[in-house]
Amino acid sequence: MQIKNEAMLITYADSLGRNLKELNEVLDKHLRGIVGGVHLLPFYPSSGDRGFAPMDYTKVDPAFGDWSDVEAMSKDYYMMFDFMINHISRQSPYFQDFLEKKDASEYADLFIRYKDFWPNGEPTQEDVDLIYKRKPRAPYVEVAFKDGSLEKVWCTFDEQQIDLDVTTAATQKFITDNLTFLAEQGASIIRLDAFAYANKKIGTNCFFVEPDIWEMLNQSEQAVAPYGVTVLPEIHEHYSIQLKIAEQDYYVYDFALPMLVLHALFSGKVNRLVHWLEICPRKQFTTLDTHDGIGVVDVKDLLSDEEAEMTRESLYSQGANVKKIYSTEAYNNLDIYQINCTYYSALGNDDQAYLLARAIQCFAPGIPQIYYVGLLAGVNDIELLEKTKEGRNINRHYYTQDEVDAEVKRPVVQKLFNILKFRNSNPAFDGDIQIEQLDENNVVITWKNLLNEAKLEANLLTKAFTISQKEKLADWEMVAL
Repeated sequence: MQIKNEAMLITYADSLGRNLKELNEVLDKHLRGIVGGVHLLPFYPSSGDRGFAPMDYTKVDPAFGDWSDVEAMSKDYYMMFDFMINHISRQSPYFQDFLEKKDASEYADLFIRYKDFWPNGEPTQEDVDLIYKRKPRAPYVEVAFKDGSLEKVWCTFDEQQIDLDVTTAATQKFITDNLTFLAEQGASIIRLDAFAYANKKIGTNCFFVEPDIWEMLNQSEQAVAPYGVTVLPEIHEHYSIQLKIAEQDYYVYDFALPMLVLHALFSGKVNRLVHWLEICPRKQFTTLDTHDGIGVVDVKDLLSDEEAEMTRESLYSQGANVKKIYSTEAYNNLDIYQINCTYYSALGNDDQAYLLARAIQCFAPGIPQIYYVGLLAGVNDIELLEKTKEGRNINRHYYTQDEVDAEVKRPVVQKLFNILKFRNSNPAFDGDIQIEQLDENNVVITWKNLLNEAKLEANLLTKAFTISQKEKLADWEMVAL
Protein backbone atom coordinates (compact mmCIF):
# COMPACT_ATOMS: atom_id res chain seq x y z
CA MET A 1 0.00 0.00 0.00
CA GLN A 2 1.27 3.47 -0.87
CA ILE A 3 2.07 5.96 1.90
CA LYS A 4 -0.98 8.06 2.68
CA ASN A 5 -1.02 11.57 4.09
CA GLU A 6 -2.73 10.26 7.22
CA ALA A 7 -1.57 9.89 10.81
CA MET A 8 0.55 6.85 11.61
CA LEU A 9 0.40 4.87 14.86
CA ILE A 10 3.72 3.76 16.38
CA THR A 11 3.32 0.60 18.45
CA TYR A 12 4.93 -2.61 19.56
CA ALA A 13 3.25 -5.88 18.60
CA ASP A 14 2.30 -6.54 22.24
CA SER A 15 1.45 -3.07 23.58
CA LEU A 16 -2.18 -2.66 22.53
CA GLY A 17 -3.28 -6.17 23.43
CA ARG A 18 -0.95 -9.11 23.98
CA ASN A 19 -0.07 -9.89 20.37
CA LEU A 20 -0.66 -9.01 16.72
CA LYS A 21 -4.08 -10.64 16.62
CA GLU A 22 -5.27 -8.48 19.53
CA LEU A 23 -3.60 -5.40 18.03
CA ASN A 24 -5.56 -5.99 14.82
CA GLU A 25 -8.73 -6.20 16.90
CA VAL A 26 -7.93 -2.90 18.64
CA LEU A 27 -7.27 -1.23 15.28
CA ASP A 28 -10.53 -2.56 13.88
CA LYS A 29 -12.60 -1.65 16.93
CA HIS A 30 -11.24 1.75 17.86
CA LEU A 31 -8.81 3.25 15.36
CA ARG A 32 -10.38 3.20 11.90
CA GLY A 33 -10.20 6.73 10.55
CA ILE A 34 -8.02 7.76 13.50
CA VAL A 35 -4.81 6.40 11.95
CA GLY A 36 -4.14 5.44 8.35
CA GLY A 37 -0.78 3.79 8.91
CA VAL A 38 1.07 1.67 11.47
CA HIS A 39 4.76 1.73 12.35
CA LEU A 40 5.03 -1.76 13.78
CA LEU A 41 8.13 -1.66 15.98
CA PRO A 42 10.46 -4.69 15.60
CA PHE A 43 8.39 -7.86 15.70
CA TYR A 44 11.19 -10.26 14.73
CA PRO A 45 12.82 -12.74 17.13
CA SER A 46 15.23 -10.63 19.18
CA SER A 47 17.72 -11.02 22.02
CA GLY A 48 17.40 -7.55 23.55
CA ASP A 49 16.45 -3.86 23.46
CA ARG A 50 12.73 -4.59 23.02
CA GLY A 51 13.18 -6.01 19.53
CA PHE A 52 16.06 -3.84 18.33
CA ALA A 53 18.56 -6.74 18.54
CA PRO A 54 17.03 -8.77 15.67
CA MET A 55 18.00 -12.37 15.10
CA ASP A 56 16.17 -13.10 11.83
CA TYR A 57 14.17 -10.66 9.67
CA THR A 58 12.37 -13.47 7.83
CA LYS A 59 10.50 -14.54 10.98
CA VAL A 60 7.85 -13.07 13.25
CA ASP A 61 8.46 -13.71 16.95
CA PRO A 62 6.01 -16.57 17.68
CA ALA A 63 4.95 -14.78 20.89
CA PHE A 64 3.41 -12.09 18.66
CA GLY A 65 1.91 -14.25 15.90
CA ASP A 66 2.99 -14.86 12.32
CA TRP A 67 3.23 -13.17 8.92
CA SER A 68 -0.49 -13.64 8.27
CA ASP A 69 -1.20 -11.24 11.17
CA VAL A 70 1.13 -8.65 9.66
CA GLU A 71 -0.42 -9.18 6.23
CA ALA A 72 -3.92 -8.64 7.66
CA MET A 73 -2.78 -5.28 9.05
CA SER A 74 -1.12 -4.24 5.79
CA LYS A 75 -4.40 -4.65 3.88
CA ASP A 76 -5.99 -1.78 5.82
CA TYR A 77 -3.00 0.39 6.81
CA TYR A 78 0.18 1.56 5.16
CA MET A 79 3.03 -0.04 7.11
CA MET A 80 6.44 0.92 8.41
CA PHE A 81 8.88 -1.87 9.36
CA ASP A 82 12.29 -1.51 11.02
CA PHE A 83 15.61 -2.61 9.60
CA MET A 84 18.60 -2.21 11.90
CA ILE A 85 21.16 -1.27 9.28
CA ASN A 86 23.91 -0.79 11.89
CA HIS A 87 23.73 -4.10 13.75
CA ILE A 88 22.40 -7.64 14.22
CA SER A 89 21.83 -9.74 17.31
CA ARG A 90 24.70 -11.46 19.04
CA GLN A 91 22.39 -14.50 19.21
CA SER A 92 21.63 -14.42 15.47
CA PRO A 93 22.55 -17.50 13.42
CA TYR A 94 25.03 -15.30 11.50
CA PHE A 95 27.08 -14.26 14.51
CA GLN A 96 26.81 -17.66 16.20
CA ASP A 97 28.17 -19.30 13.05
CA PHE A 98 31.02 -16.78 13.09
CA LEU A 99 31.83 -17.63 16.72
CA GLU A 100 31.90 -21.32 15.87
CA LYS A 101 33.85 -21.26 12.59
CA LYS A 102 35.72 -17.95 12.84
CA ASP A 103 37.55 -17.24 9.55
CA ALA A 104 35.87 -20.22 7.89
CA SER A 105 32.39 -18.84 8.53
CA GLU A 106 30.51 -17.64 5.45
CA TYR A 107 29.35 -14.74 7.64
CA ALA A 108 32.80 -13.62 8.84
CA ASP A 109 32.73 -10.58 6.56
CA LEU A 110 29.51 -9.28 8.16
CA PHE A 111 31.33 -8.02 11.22
CA ILE A 112 34.02 -5.42 12.06
CA ARG A 113 37.00 -7.04 13.74
CA TYR A 114 39.34 -4.68 15.55
CA LYS A 115 42.39 -6.62 14.36
CA ASP A 116 41.44 -5.87 10.74
CA PHE A 117 39.99 -2.38 11.13
CA TRP A 118 42.69 -0.58 13.13
CA PRO A 119 46.30 -0.41 11.79
CA ASN A 120 47.73 -2.05 14.92
CA GLY A 121 44.60 -3.92 15.92
CA GLU A 122 43.70 -1.26 18.46
CA PRO A 123 42.60 2.38 18.18
CA THR A 124 44.80 5.09 19.61
CA GLN A 125 43.33 7.29 22.35
CA GLU A 126 43.03 9.99 19.71
CA ASP A 127 40.95 7.62 17.56
CA VAL A 128 38.68 6.78 20.50
CA ASP A 129 38.20 10.43 21.46
CA LEU A 130 37.14 11.23 17.90
CA ILE A 131 34.39 8.60 17.71
CA TYR A 132 30.80 9.72 18.26
CA LYS A 133 29.96 7.01 20.76
CA ARG A 134 27.34 5.84 23.24
CA LYS A 135 29.82 4.48 25.79
CA PRO A 136 32.68 6.18 27.67
CA ARG A 137 35.21 3.88 25.97
CA ALA A 138 35.97 2.48 22.54
CA PRO A 139 32.86 0.81 21.00
CA TYR A 140 33.61 -2.90 21.15
CA VAL A 141 32.76 -6.14 22.85
CA GLU A 142 35.29 -8.93 23.39
CA VAL A 143 34.02 -12.29 22.17
CA ALA A 144 35.29 -15.85 22.60
CA PHE A 145 35.45 -18.17 19.59
CA LYS A 146 34.92 -21.91 19.77
CA ASP A 147 38.69 -22.43 19.39
CA GLY A 148 39.23 -20.46 22.61
CA SER A 149 40.65 -17.34 21.02
CA LEU A 150 39.41 -13.88 22.00
CA GLU A 151 38.78 -10.90 19.74
CA LYS A 152 37.25 -7.45 19.87
CA VAL A 153 34.41 -6.72 17.46
CA TRP A 154 32.72 -3.38 16.92
CA CYS A 155 29.68 -2.85 19.16
CA THR A 156 28.13 0.63 19.33
CA PHE A 157 25.11 -0.07 21.50
CA ASP A 158 24.11 -2.93 23.79
CA GLU A 159 26.31 -6.04 23.94
CA GLN A 160 23.52 -7.95 22.19
CA GLN A 161 23.80 -5.63 19.18
CA ILE A 162 26.87 -6.45 17.08
CA ASP A 163 27.72 -3.90 14.39
CA LEU A 164 27.70 -4.84 10.72
CA ASP A 165 30.49 -4.00 8.28
CA VAL A 166 28.44 -2.23 5.60
CA THR A 167 31.46 -1.95 3.28
CA THR A 168 31.72 -5.65 2.40
CA ALA A 169 29.95 -7.46 -0.42
CA ALA A 170 28.59 -10.01 2.08
CA THR A 171 26.93 -7.32 4.21
CA GLN A 172 25.61 -5.43 1.21
CA LYS A 173 23.97 -8.64 -0.01
CA PHE A 174 22.61 -9.24 3.50
CA ILE A 175 21.10 -5.73 3.54
CA THR A 176 19.61 -6.03 0.05
CA ASP A 177 18.18 -9.48 0.69
CA ASN A 178 16.49 -8.47 3.93
CA LEU A 179 15.19 -5.14 2.65
CA THR A 180 13.75 -6.93 -0.38
CA PHE A 181 12.13 -9.55 1.83
CA LEU A 182 10.49 -6.90 4.05
CA ALA A 183 9.29 -4.99 0.98
CA GLU A 184 7.61 -8.19 -0.23
CA GLN A 185 5.87 -8.62 3.14
CA GLY A 186 3.76 -5.48 2.84
CA ALA A 187 6.01 -2.63 4.01
CA SER A 188 5.24 0.79 2.55
CA ILE A 189 8.31 2.36 4.14
CA ILE A 190 11.32 0.79 5.87
CA ARG A 191 12.92 2.69 8.73
CA LEU A 192 16.72 2.44 8.73
CA ASP A 193 17.45 2.35 12.46
CA ALA A 194 20.74 3.75 13.84
CA PHE A 195 21.49 4.78 10.26
CA ALA A 196 24.15 7.41 10.97
CA TYR A 197 26.32 4.97 12.95
CA ALA A 198 26.64 2.39 10.18
CA ASN A 199 29.66 3.77 8.28
CA LYS A 200 32.99 3.63 10.10
CA LYS A 201 36.15 5.21 8.77
CA ILE A 202 39.48 5.89 10.46
CA GLY A 203 40.11 9.59 10.95
CA THR A 204 36.41 10.42 11.25
CA ASN A 205 33.90 10.43 14.12
CA CYS A 206 32.25 7.35 12.56
CA PHE A 207 28.88 9.16 12.49
CA PHE A 208 27.16 10.24 9.27
CA VAL A 209 30.40 9.71 7.33
CA GLU A 210 30.18 11.37 3.93
CA PRO A 211 30.13 10.45 1.07
CA ASP A 212 29.89 6.82 2.23
CA ILE A 213 26.56 7.39 3.99
CA TRP A 214 24.93 8.56 0.73
CA GLU A 215 26.07 5.47 -1.13
CA MET A 216 24.54 3.26 1.56
CA LEU A 217 21.29 5.25 1.54
CA ASN A 218 21.05 5.11 -2.25
CA GLN A 219 21.71 1.36 -2.31
CA SER A 220 19.01 0.80 0.31
CA GLU A 221 16.51 2.90 -1.62
CA GLN A 222 17.31 1.14 -4.90
CA ALA A 223 16.78 -2.27 -3.29
CA VAL A 224 13.16 -1.52 -2.38
CA ALA A 225 12.16 0.96 -5.10
CA PRO A 226 10.93 -1.77 -7.52
CA TYR A 227 8.31 -2.68 -4.91
CA GLY A 228 7.03 0.90 -4.59
CA VAL A 229 8.62 1.03 -1.13
CA THR A 230 10.85 3.78 0.24
CA VAL A 231 13.25 4.14 3.17
CA LEU A 232 13.36 6.49 6.17
CA PRO A 233 16.79 7.09 7.75
CA GLU A 234 16.53 7.44 11.54
CA ILE A 235 18.95 9.99 12.98
CA HIS A 236 18.93 11.92 16.25
CA GLU A 237 21.34 14.81 15.75
CA HIS A 238 21.60 18.41 14.65
CA TYR A 239 18.62 19.48 12.54
CA SER A 240 20.94 20.44 9.66
CA ILE A 241 21.46 16.73 8.93
CA GLN A 242 17.70 16.30 8.37
CA LEU A 243 17.72 19.30 6.03
CA LYS A 244 20.64 17.82 4.12
CA ILE A 245 18.87 14.47 3.65
CA ALA A 246 15.63 16.19 2.69
CA GLU A 247 17.50 18.04 -0.07
CA GLN A 248 18.10 14.64 -1.67
CA ASP A 249 14.30 14.05 -1.67
CA TYR A 250 14.27 11.37 1.03
CA TYR A 251 11.75 11.27 3.82
CA VAL A 252 13.17 12.43 7.16
CA TYR A 253 12.05 12.57 10.79
CA ASP A 254 11.14 15.79 12.57
CA PHE A 255 12.72 15.03 15.94
CA ALA A 256 13.07 18.76 16.74
CA LEU A 257 9.33 19.31 17.10
CA PRO A 258 8.86 17.65 20.53
CA MET A 259 11.15 20.04 22.41
CA LEU A 260 10.07 23.07 20.36
CA VAL A 261 6.42 22.43 21.20
CA LEU A 262 7.29 21.95 24.89
CA HIS A 263 9.27 25.19 24.85
CA ALA A 264 6.34 27.05 23.28
CA LEU A 265 3.89 25.64 25.82
CA PHE A 266 6.15 26.24 28.84
CA SER A 267 7.22 29.75 27.82
CA GLY A 268 4.07 30.86 26.01
CA LYS A 269 6.29 32.17 23.21
CA VAL A 270 5.83 31.02 19.62
CA ASN A 271 8.88 32.52 17.87
CA ARG A 272 11.17 29.46 18.00
CA LEU A 273 8.39 27.10 16.92
CA VAL A 274 7.33 29.40 14.07
CA HIS A 275 10.90 29.67 12.79
CA TRP A 276 11.21 25.88 12.61
CA LEU A 277 7.83 25.40 10.93
CA GLU A 278 8.95 27.85 8.26
CA ILE A 279 12.28 26.14 7.49
CA CYS A 280 11.66 22.45 8.31
CA PRO A 281 11.48 19.80 5.56
CA ARG A 282 8.06 19.23 4.03
CA LYS A 283 8.58 15.57 3.17
CA GLN A 284 8.85 14.23 6.69
CA PHE A 285 7.24 12.29 9.52
CA THR A 286 6.60 14.39 12.62
CA THR A 287 6.81 13.11 16.18
CA LEU A 288 6.11 14.30 19.69
CA ASP A 289 6.80 10.92 21.27
CA THR A 290 8.40 7.63 20.25
CA HIS A 291 9.49 4.38 21.91
CA ASP A 292 12.62 6.25 23.05
CA GLY A 293 12.86 9.35 25.22
CA ILE A 294 12.20 12.97 24.27
CA GLY A 295 15.26 14.05 22.25
CA VAL A 296 17.14 17.15 23.36
CA VAL A 297 20.11 17.15 20.97
CA ASP A 298 17.82 17.67 17.96
CA VAL A 299 17.00 21.29 18.94
CA LYS A 300 20.59 22.51 19.24
CA ASP A 301 20.67 25.99 17.63
CA LEU A 302 16.88 26.00 17.16
CA LEU A 303 16.67 26.84 20.85
CA SER A 304 19.48 28.63 22.67
CA ASP A 305 21.23 26.59 25.35
CA GLU A 306 19.35 28.66 27.95
CA GLU A 307 15.99 28.01 26.29
CA ALA A 308 16.68 24.28 26.01
CA GLU A 309 17.67 24.19 29.68
CA MET A 310 14.53 26.12 30.65
CA THR A 311 12.41 23.63 28.71
CA ARG A 312 14.10 20.68 30.36
CA GLU A 313 13.80 22.18 33.85
CA SER A 314 10.15 23.10 33.24
CA LEU A 315 9.46 19.53 32.22
CA TYR A 316 10.88 18.26 35.50
CA SER A 317 9.13 20.89 37.61
CA GLN A 318 5.75 20.96 35.85
CA GLY A 319 5.62 17.42 34.50
CA ALA A 320 3.78 14.64 36.36
CA ASN A 321 5.77 11.92 38.14
CA VAL A 322 8.98 12.57 36.25
CA LYS A 323 12.41 12.80 37.88
CA LYS A 324 15.86 13.48 36.50
CA ILE A 325 17.13 10.16 37.81
CA TYR A 326 14.81 8.30 35.36
CA SER A 327 17.03 9.54 32.52
CA THR A 328 20.35 8.50 34.07
CA GLU A 329 22.56 5.44 34.28
CA ALA A 330 20.66 4.41 37.43
CA TYR A 331 17.80 3.50 35.10
CA ASN A 332 19.97 2.04 32.36
CA ASN A 333 19.78 5.15 30.20
CA LEU A 334 22.51 5.10 27.57
CA ASP A 335 21.57 8.38 25.95
CA ILE A 336 22.02 11.43 28.14
CA TYR A 337 20.38 13.52 25.42
CA GLN A 338 16.96 11.99 25.95
CA ILE A 339 14.37 12.56 28.69
CA ASN A 340 12.34 9.53 29.74
CA CYS A 341 8.71 10.63 30.12
CA THR A 342 5.39 10.29 28.33
CA TYR A 343 4.44 13.42 26.42
CA TYR A 344 1.16 13.74 28.32
CA SER A 345 2.97 13.60 31.67
CA ALA A 346 5.65 16.00 30.39
CA LEU A 347 2.81 18.52 30.17
CA GLY A 348 1.64 17.74 33.70
CA ASN A 349 -1.22 15.49 32.53
CA ASP A 350 -2.92 18.71 31.38
CA ASP A 351 -5.61 17.90 28.80
CA GLN A 352 -5.76 21.36 27.23
CA ALA A 353 -1.99 21.74 26.83
CA TYR A 354 -1.75 18.22 25.46
CA LEU A 355 -4.49 18.69 22.86
CA LEU A 356 -2.86 21.93 21.72
CA ALA A 357 0.45 20.09 21.34
CA ARG A 358 -1.22 17.47 19.14
CA ALA A 359 -3.09 20.13 17.15
CA ILE A 360 0.26 21.82 16.41
CA GLN A 361 1.73 18.49 15.34
CA CYS A 362 -1.22 17.82 13.02
CA PHE A 363 -0.84 21.26 11.42
CA ALA A 364 2.97 21.04 11.12
CA PRO A 365 4.45 20.11 7.72
CA GLY A 366 4.71 16.34 7.30
CA ILE A 367 2.81 13.22 8.29
CA PRO A 368 2.09 12.96 12.04
CA GLN A 369 3.24 9.83 13.87
CA ILE A 370 1.48 9.15 17.17
CA TYR A 371 3.07 6.75 19.65
CA TYR A 372 0.55 4.37 21.18
CA VAL A 373 0.94 5.73 24.73
CA GLY A 374 0.45 9.25 23.38
CA LEU A 375 -2.59 8.18 21.38
CA LEU A 376 -4.24 7.20 24.67
CA ALA A 377 -2.84 10.25 26.53
CA GLY A 378 -0.96 7.83 28.77
CA VAL A 379 0.67 8.82 32.05
CA ASN A 380 4.12 7.79 33.25
CA ASP A 381 4.19 4.08 34.14
CA ILE A 382 6.19 4.30 37.39
CA GLU A 383 5.32 0.71 38.32
CA LEU A 384 6.88 -0.74 35.15
CA LEU A 385 9.83 1.65 35.45
CA GLU A 386 10.65 0.54 39.00
CA LYS A 387 10.01 -3.11 38.27
CA THR A 388 12.48 -3.17 35.38
CA LYS A 389 14.83 -0.26 36.29
CA GLU A 390 14.72 0.57 32.58
CA GLY A 391 14.23 4.33 32.10
CA ARG A 392 12.46 4.13 28.76
CA ASN A 393 9.85 1.77 30.18
CA ILE A 394 8.22 4.78 31.83
CA ASN A 395 6.73 5.36 28.36
CA ARG A 396 6.13 1.71 27.39
CA HIS A 397 2.99 0.67 29.23
CA TYR A 398 1.43 -2.65 28.21
CA TYR A 399 -2.28 -2.03 27.58
CA THR A 400 -4.73 -4.92 27.75
CA GLN A 401 -7.70 -4.80 25.40
CA ASP A 402 -9.94 -3.99 28.37
CA GLU A 403 -7.68 -1.07 29.30
CA VAL A 404 -7.86 0.25 25.74
CA ASP A 405 -11.67 -0.02 25.82
CA ALA A 406 -11.67 2.13 28.96
CA GLU A 407 -8.97 4.65 27.92
CA VAL A 408 -10.60 5.56 24.60
CA LYS A 409 -13.67 6.83 26.49
CA ARG A 410 -11.71 9.60 28.25
CA PRO A 411 -12.67 13.06 26.91
CA VAL A 412 -9.04 13.99 26.15
CA VAL A 413 -8.64 10.85 24.00
CA GLN A 414 -11.95 11.40 22.21
CA LYS A 415 -10.94 14.99 21.38
CA LEU A 416 -7.53 13.82 20.15
CA PHE A 417 -9.27 11.25 17.95
CA ASN A 418 -11.43 14.04 16.49
CA ILE A 419 -8.32 16.12 15.69
CA LEU A 420 -6.74 13.13 13.94
CA LYS A 421 -9.91 12.33 11.97
CA PHE A 422 -9.99 15.94 10.79
CA ARG A 423 -6.29 15.83 9.85
CA ASN A 424 -6.73 12.57 7.91
CA SER A 425 -9.82 13.57 5.96
CA ASN A 426 -9.41 17.25 5.10
CA PRO A 427 -8.00 17.80 1.58
CA ALA A 428 -6.40 21.09 2.65
CA PHE A 429 -3.44 19.18 4.13
CA ASP A 430 -2.41 18.08 0.64
CA GLY A 431 -1.84 21.73 -0.25
CA ASP A 432 0.37 24.57 0.96
CA ILE A 433 1.03 25.90 4.45
CA GLN A 434 1.00 29.50 5.66
CA ILE A 435 2.34 30.39 9.12
CA GLU A 436 1.56 33.74 10.72
CA GLN A 437 2.91 34.92 14.06
CA LEU A 438 0.42 37.50 15.36
CA ASP A 439 2.40 38.46 18.46
CA GLU A 440 4.65 36.89 21.09
CA ASN A 441 2.05 34.32 22.12
CA ASN A 442 -0.29 33.80 19.15
CA VAL A 443 0.14 31.86 15.92
CA VAL A 444 -2.14 31.02 13.01
CA ILE A 445 -1.33 28.04 10.77
CA THR A 446 -3.39 27.71 7.59
CA TRP A 447 -3.39 24.96 4.95
CA LYS A 448 -4.85 25.67 1.51
CA ASN A 449 -5.53 23.22 -1.30
CA LEU A 450 -7.59 24.59 -4.19
CA LEU A 451 -10.90 25.51 -2.54
CA ASN A 452 -10.29 23.75 0.80
CA GLU A 453 -8.73 25.47 3.79
CA ALA A 454 -7.94 24.38 7.36
CA LYS A 455 -6.81 26.74 10.10
CA LEU A 456 -5.36 26.44 13.60
CA GLU A 457 -5.43 29.57 15.78
CA ALA A 458 -3.52 29.12 19.03
CA ASN A 459 -2.45 31.13 22.05
CA LEU A 460 0.50 29.36 23.64
CA LEU A 461 0.25 31.38 26.84
CA THR A 462 -3.38 30.58 27.65
CA LYS A 463 -3.38 27.24 25.72
CA ALA A 464 -6.64 28.29 24.03
CA PHE A 465 -7.00 27.18 20.42
CA THR A 466 -9.57 26.69 17.68
CA ILE A 467 -9.57 24.60 14.51
CA SER A 468 -11.64 25.85 11.59
CA GLN A 469 -12.31 24.72 8.04
CA LYS A 470 -13.54 26.34 4.89
CA GLU A 471 -14.82 24.65 1.76
CA LYS A 472 -15.21 26.36 -1.60
CA LEU A 473 -16.84 29.76 -1.13
CA ALA A 474 -18.50 29.03 2.21
CA ASP A 475 -17.67 30.83 5.44
CA TRP A 476 -15.21 29.53 8.00
CA GLU A 477 -16.73 26.82 10.17
CA MET A 478 -15.30 25.88 13.56
CA VAL A 479 -14.50 22.20 14.03
CA ALA A 480 -16.12 20.77 17.14
CA LEU A 481 -13.82 18.63 19.23
